[in-house]
Amino acid sequence: MIPQAMMTPFEVSTDFKVGCRDMTATQAFLWINLGSPDSPDVSDVRRYLAEFLMDPFVIDVPFILRVMIVYLTILPSRPKASAEAYHSVWTEEGSPLLVNSNKFLHQVSTRLEYPSYLAMRYGNPSIPSVLEAIREQNPNLKKLVMIPLYPHYAMASTKTVEVMVEREVSRLWESLDLVTIKHFYNHPSYIDALASSMRPYLETNFQHLLFSYHGLPERHLKKTDPTGKWCLSRPDCCAVSHEAHDTCYRHQCYETTRLVTEKLGLTSDQFSVAFQSRLGRDPWIKPFTDEVLITLAQKGVKHLHVVCPAFVSDCLETLEEIAMRGKEDFISAGGDDFTYIPCMNDQAEWVDAAVSLVTLKK
Repeated sequence: MIPQAMMTPFEVSTDFKVGCRDMTATQAFLWINLGSPDSPDVSDVRRYLAEFLMDPFVIDVPFILRVMIVYLTILPSRPKASAEAYHSVWTEEGSPLLVNSNKFLHQVSTRLEYPSYLAMRYGNPSIPSVLEAIREQNPNLKKLVMIPLYPHYAMASTKTVEVMVEREVSRLWESLDLVTIKHFYNHPSYIDALASSMRPYLETNFQHLLFSYHGLPERHLKKTDPTGKWCLSRPDCCAVSHEAHDTCYRHQCYETTRLVTEKLGLTSDQFSVAFQSRLGRDPWIKPFTDEVLITLAQKGVKHLHVVCPAFVSDCLETLEEIAMRGKEDFISAGGDDFTYIPCMNDQAEWVDAAVSLVTLKK
């Protein structure tokens, strides 16, 4: 039996060796990010995509149909194109996501009383391997605080992490207090850190700011709606206060945008919101980033700034999809200047905010 607490309204792990500091520790922190292939080679990318896409919380269809979609439709061709994309952002240190996550972990670990660990939902270091290391290195552990590094709650990110961690904890411990920090899209420290990271970029050639969030199928919003009937039931469903918002990704993205733009003093005509990375033919959250980039240029926006608040660490989706392809689309459509605002990565104010999340200092 595992007691579990859920803390709201908030929400890291990679090089778990950071946790090797105190064999007497009774508490530990587990930070979890999405993951990355071991290398940009096609074989490693294929292995990574197979693990990611076969997750029932990502492609949420019956197993046999999921196998057909992934192995007969996607994997025969997509790994090669994805490998090329990974090659374009890969660094001498390795995957940008892993590098940035590890830098964050090392910073945050120096500011917490108990050891911190990093795991990836897909790829390495895996959640099972890191949890096994936590158990071995902390024999007196009584409490584990698990923080998915996703500001906004979603079935394909937060929920799949919750399910895997709960399963592995049940396997490894007879009794452990598992605390999950579910999201932090509106936490004051996160909003302050995000606004501060953006502000210097908006001081030069600023005309319009695009918030580009990762996309989701509309069906995911409905599946995480605890009422089963509110999400997407009316045009203003995300604006009207409702209990469904605690697990509504779309509402949380718009709320982050509202809070940050208020902090930055922007008017409604100075920013837009869009969603990227759609896959398949089912309806996804609109508007789509690639289409909005072209529309903004065609409407006369010459100087565009783009930020991706769904990610706290720069990765393929920010560096290649937005900073490279997004820029090319905007310039080709008539824009003059495209500025990508990096994720917070290991910036000091974000590290401070992360510490405040797990220590409940608001």
